[in-house]
Formats: sequence, C-alpha cells, structure tokens
Amino acid sequence: MEKAINIIKYSGEVEAFNIEKLKRSLRHSKASEQLVLEIAEEVQKQLTEGMTTKRIYEIAYAILKQKSKSGSARYKLKKAIMEFGPTGYPFEKYIGKILEYEGFNTDVGVVMQGHCVTHEVDVTAVKANEHYLVECKFHSDQGRNCNVKIPLYIQSRFKDLETQWLKQKDHSLKFHKGWVYTNTRFSADAIQFGECVGLGLVSWDYPEQNSLRSKIDRSRLYPVTALPSLSKQDKQNILNKGIVLCREICDNPELINDLGIATSKKKRILKEANELCNH
Repeated sequence: MEKAINIIKYSGEVEAFNIEKLKRSLRHSKASEQLVLEIAEEVQKQLTEGMTTKRIYEIAYAILKQKSKSGSARYKLKKAIMEFGPTGYPFEKYIGKILEYEGFNTDVGVVMQGHCVTHEVDVTAVKANEHYLVECKFHSDQGRNCNVKIPLYIQSRFKDLETQWLKQKDHSLKFHKGWVYTNTRFSADAIQFGECVGLGLVSWDYPEQNSLRSKIDRSRLYPVTALPSLSKQDKQNILNKGIVLCREICDNPELINDLGIATSKKKRILKEANELCNH
C-alpha cells in the first residue's frame, strides 16, 4: 500500500491528498472523463509531500485551460468570485442578480430605518409576500470563513428592522426573513445558530442542494471574472462598469467595445462567454 502524501489546504490544515476529490472537482467543470483522468495522472506525477492545494489547483487549471476554455472557467469558479474584490460591492450585485433569476425584485445597498437605528442592507429581495434582507459577506481569501459572530450580528440587525416593519399595515401579512450569503464557508456553530433562529445561510457549499455553487450552475449566471481570456486589468475595467455576469456580455456584446480590447481578443471573450452561458 502506497504511503499517503500530505498536502496543505488554504486554511493551513494538513490532510492526506485524495485523488478522488480532485477528480470530482474536475468533473464538476464538465470536463470529459478522458481529460479528468489525464489531469489527475499529471497531478499525481508532480505531487510532493507538503504541496499546497493552491499549487495542485494551478497544475490542474493550466492543463484544463489548454484543452477546454469553458471547462477551465467553470473549474476556477470559486477563485473567479474572489476576484470580485476588494470592496465586495460586485459580490453584492452578483447575489442580487442570482436572486432576480429566482424571481425576486431586488435592490442593492439600501438604507433602511429599524426600530432603534438605521441600517444599510446589502440586498433587499421581494417576491409576492416574501420579503428578504440579505447580508453579503465577501472574502478574497479562501482560508477565511464566517464564524458564529456573523449570523449573531445579522440576526440582531434583522430583528431591529422587522420590529419596524411590523408597525406598517402592508407588512403585517408578509413573510420576513434574514439571509447571509458568503463566497467561502460557515463554521459549524454559525450553521447551528442560523438553523436555530431561522436565519437563512448560503455559502459556497451549504446547504448541499441550494449552495452558492449549485445556484450558479443551475442559473448559468457565471461571474465575468471566470473568462480565461480576460487579463486582471480587463476584469477590473469591466467590474468598474458595473458588469458582473458573463450573461450580460452574451446579451449585450457592445458592453466591452470601449475597454481598449483588440478585436481578435474580443472574439475570444465572446466565444468563451457564450460557451458558459449556453453549455
């Protein structure tokens, strides 16, 4: 039996390398099974004791990018969302777009009066008698998670606002709920608290069937930062224009006309965007 090779996770934890986890993440990118096996074999050849998961990702991504542009875009989905930083505002706008896809009318960055104080709410979402307040916790570091202090704080804000709403006649029959969306993960006690008080929680991989990753895959609302042909500066220029979705470029290709991008590169960008939106 071969000795297990230990690797270092983004959090700094050490664990034994599991080739099946790598294969699962590659299959999630919709790469062909042949390509999944090819990449897994190459990673194993280069694997060394103490290698970081970041380096393993880089090896896999480099091969995938050569073989499948759309596959590499899906594979780097988590990293692409982290490229929304540093302000976190594009992430708030992105979550608003996902909620719109789910049938909500949304507003981003709303100042609301609570019973005790005013609050700036990242996203308000309304559908029929459902009224949600969403706090978006964006992290640009994969090692950072949301501990129990986050839902404790958000639930307190939500209750202050709900107390104020219930004074209004048109709100008395509505279903109100607070939510927290994050692009990383929640700690176990954060999830326990959220479930106990009825606060909605959505992280990269929680809840299992309705996680952020699941919502993105279902809606195909991939972040514009996932496009392989965009440079770091291109991405920042596009985000500065308020564009956060590949779908926005698919629907309005002229949005990238004034970014100083060469015609040949624009064609590649549009091709990649359409492959992601319409796969």
